Amino acid sequence: MISFIRRFITNPIGAAVALGFVALMGLLFVLSDNAGSLGGAGGAAKGDVAVTVGKTKITIAELRAAAQRDVDQYRQQNPQLDMAGFIAGGGFEATVERMIDSAAFRAYAKQQGMVISKKSVDGIIASQPSLAGIDGKFDPKKYEAALQQIGQTDAQVREDVTDQIVTRHLIVPTVRAAQVPEQLALPYSSLLLEQRRGVIGFIPTQAVPAGAAPTDAELTPYYTRNVARYRVPERRILRYALVNPAPVVAQITPTEAEIAAAYKAQSAKYAPADLRTIVQVVVADQAAATALAAKVRGGTPIEAAARAAGLEPVTATDVQKDAYVKQSSVELANAAFAGKVGDVVGPLRGPLGFVVLKVEKQRTQAAKTLAEATPELKADLLKQKTGTVLSTLRASFDDSLARDHFDGIVAKNKLTALRTPALLATGADPDAPTTQPDPALAQIVAAGFAAQAGDEAQTIPLGTDGSFALAQLDKIIAAAPRPLAQIREIVARDFIIDRSQRAARQFAATVVAAANKGTPLPQALGATGLKLPAARPIAGPRAQLLSNPRAVPPPLAMLFAMAQGTTKMLEAPEKAGFYIIHLDTIVPGDARGNKTVIAGTRADIGKVIGREYAAEFGKAVQNAIGVTRNAAAIAKLKADLLGGASATDQP
Repeated sequence: MISFIRRFITNPIGAAVALGFVALMGLLFVLSDNAGSLGGAGGAAKGDVAVTVGKTKITIAELRAAAQRDVDQYRQQNPQLDMAGFIAGGGFEATVERMIDSAAFRAYAKQQGMVISKKSVDGIIASQPSLAGIDGKFDPKKYEAALQQIGQTDAQVREDVTDQIVTRHLIVPTVRAAQVPEQLALPYSSLLLEQRRGVIGFIPTQAVPAGAAPTDAELTPYYTRNVARYRVPERRILRYALVNPAPVVAQITPTEAEIAAAYKAQSAKYAPADLRTIVQVVVADQAAATALAAKVRGGTPIEAAARAAGLEPVTATDVQKDAYVKQSSVELANAAFAGKVGDVVGPLRGPLGFVVLKVEKQRTQAAKTLAEATPELKADLLKQKTGTVLSTLRASFDDSLARDHFDGIVAKNKLTALRTPALLATGADPDAPTTQPDPALAQIVAAGFAAQAGDEAQTIPLGTDGSFALAQLDKIIAAAPRPLAQIREIVARDFIIDRSQRAARQFAATVVAAANKGTPLPQALGATGLKLPAARPIAGPRAQLLSNPRAVPPPLAMLFAMAQGTTKMLEAPEKAGFYIIHLDTIVPGDARGNKTVIAGTRADIGKVIGREYAAEFGKAVQNAIGVTRNAAAIAKLKADLLGGASATDQP
């Protein structure tokens, strides 16, 4: 994968396959590559071999199976993905290179005497969230089920995971490298200082005479050609009635007895408590955990030390000991709550590896009396009781829908029936373009557009407070263009704008032609006979364009895409007119001696150069081990996969 990052990093699928290999994604993805079992393919027939990596042979069958596994894996993220889309996105080449690099790095690591301990492999497998049981700990039964699902043995999995760990140790330090020599940064720094100067003119569409009002003979064919502009998407009219907590709250005020009972049930919450903020890091390897703990004890913030090791710290804020036991273990909780603020604990064995933690803060929560806790308890009880009542009421509505209709339920429950205008799926009303969609109707509109004509009414939850709506699709208005007679003024306006824009384009083309023949731009603009804004200078450094391309005006961006002495035309947004840009002068930049610019450039390049170093390192590993590709066999397999995808898609 390292050798093709540069080629495939712009392809979503290729990049994901490549970077996922380095980053050690979840167990099922780790297992999606069967490279760990390739060593047994040494006896494959020559015609069946896709790639030979040192003494390891990757067969066509293994490559086909790996590509299919990758498609299956990425289909979980994008159900629409098929083999054709996978190949188009660079996925096939990514799979090939990943398998090659897996075998090459394994062989290289063996040459260098690298050994991965069984505990490290255990830690990686046990840390997979998908293999955790209800208690958050590694579940052997889930692991066995995963092995059956992917058709591999425990030994094969361990070999694959070993490959992943080896690759990470070899590649991650290289990817993180940020060393950029000054001589490498100098030409890029000089490019940033390049200046361009020119002249810009503008021919507004409005500067062109509007001409006579269009006749029906002109508007009718124009409307017909552009009828899609005036098409209104499907709209729907919905009937609905709202049920909210307001009428219910007055009837269910919590009693003093209920509040007292709730206070007793939650006595631990209102008792005095030792609350601590704890930052912890889980490390798969004990030696690495010991090194991290030493670094933190030496004064490095635990968050910084964790991220420097490629790990993510987890913070438990204001947690009590009992709650922390549930998150970790009794041993960890005892150690964390035995110390004081600033203490570093560990490494200690945890459910998913070795834990290093630091006590960041400590405070004592004062006890609350029944009187002090009453407002909070009353609000909680009111919310609970309201939710229960509304939930029961909604269930009764659902039962009634089997034998009653919208109007009947509304009448029996004394609700107010409402009706929406004809709305789009967004909730907007095209007949009231200045009115914003009502966010309160969003879920009702969504349900209305999911319904079919003739469907019965349904209840729709509207909020966490238990409120809901009874709603029914009333009418569907099919998508159709508005009749010309109804929007004649709008069509006439568009016709005139289009006519003026075509004329403005012609004027602009004439000006560009004259300027490219040597006529000064102001003179060429004046020759149009239109009342135009005066031509003005335009200039800027390339650094402005590169620092934030989206914020750079399009004419300035155009200036850096032109040859010196040329003139070009650029259409303005919203049919506003045409810019005419002439590039007069290019002033090359020279960053020699400009330490600030060079330092900034080195820092910017340093953010990405690690991938380049990694790519070269990957090539060097492949060259050292020796890689021979059967290009014809690989190309045939790719064609077969594409053909199979096409055949599968046939009705």
